[in-house]
Amino acid sequence: MSQDDKVLEELQKIRQLLEPKPTPPAPKGMWKEFMDFISKYKVMGLAVAFIIGLYLGGVVLALVKDLIMPLIGLAIPGLGNLATYVVTLSKQNFGIGDFLVAVITFIIVALVIFLIVKITKKWGIE
Repeated sequence: MSQDDKVLEELQKIRQLLEPKPTPPAPKGMWKEFMDFISKYKVMGLAVAFIIGLYLGGVVLALVKDLIMPLIGLAIPGLGNLATYVVTLSKQNFGIGDFLVAVITFIIVALVIFLIVKITKKWGIE
């Protein structure tokens, strides 16, 4: 067997290994399709993350309203209860206090989620 034949044979083996495998047939039956959907799109992980995120948001909201905002009120007199802060322009009341509390809460939730993602990546959890 010549050197060229050996190279050609090796190239054919590589080509066989690189060829895509045929896709498996779609599962039949409603239950199997449902289980395939859940495993393929990781729906359970998404649902768990959503529920945990929802309750984490509630905890952070309570933290901001009950602990951080009173601390801001001690540091800056007059802003103790920012949620009730209202601006009146042309006989219209704009309740910007709730908006400011929501912005502060969002920033803290985003920071907490950022830290959780950073820690899980450090631990090798994807």
